[in-house]
Amino acid sequence: MKSTQYVARQPDDTGFIDYPEAEHQLWNTLITRQLQVIEGHACQEYLDGIEQLKLSHERIPQLNDVNRVLHSTTGWQVARVPALIPFQTFFELLASKQFPVATFIRSPEELDYLQEPDIFHEIFGHCPLLTNPWFAEFTHAYGKLGLKASKEQRVFLARLYWMTIEFGLVDTSQGRKIYGGGILSSPRETLYCLSDQPQHLAFDPVEAMRTPYRIDILQPVYFALPNLKRLFDLAHEDIMAMVTQARELGLHAPLFPPKHAA
Repeated sequence: MKSTQYVARQPDDTGFIDYPEAEHQLWNTLITRQLQVIEGHACQEYLDGIEQLKLSHERIPQLNDVNRVLHSTTGWQVARVPALIPFQTFFELLASKQFPVATFIRSPEELDYLQEPDIFHEIFGHCPLLTNPWFAEFTHAYGKLGLKASKEQRVFLARLYWMTIEFGLVDTSQGRKIYGGGILSSPRETLYCLSDQPQHLAFDPVEAMRTPYRIDILQPVYFALPNLKRLFDLAHEDIMAMVTQARELGLHAPLFPPKHAA
């Protein structure tokens, strides 16, 4: 695991986390800005989830409040975790319908981008779609697969996660929209991903698993689902056979320079 400067905040005996006022102000800056940026770009299922969660603009949400909504819609919950967790813990949580949320918020110096997933990324980026049964089913199935997968297989599963849950697009009757939480929590990526600068490919799970990525750049390629229900259907297909196929075919050439040359 990589090291991090961030330390997750601990709850009191009732589960309440007391954040400093400066961190509430950071949350306000992030959510106010991003709600404006995603307007017209986010898929309807995500917007429906935002409506159901009723996230405060003034205060960092308490996990218990998020849990009440998720449990009533799809049976999911969020789980408080440190800033970084091992892959094993990640898969264990998803397999038990718990989405990991690190209870810290980024510093003002990393307002626009940070590599660790903070509470804004997890709550604003991912939790709205966890109210959707199609998305929730895929995430649950993914966790169960990852729990049983080998280290080598998990590398391919990680690419699938990256190209769907983190950086996925979806075609709708209103045009191409965003559902990936990594995009929806990033102002630059939200605008960039739907421009004519990156490549847009029709979603193919094997191709997604064969596509290298870097976490510290704007993505050069995005995969677009034909509809969000495609994730639900994929959850009931033989994803591990697709992992085997992707491993046999090998990786595509990266569409970005090596990190040391960037």
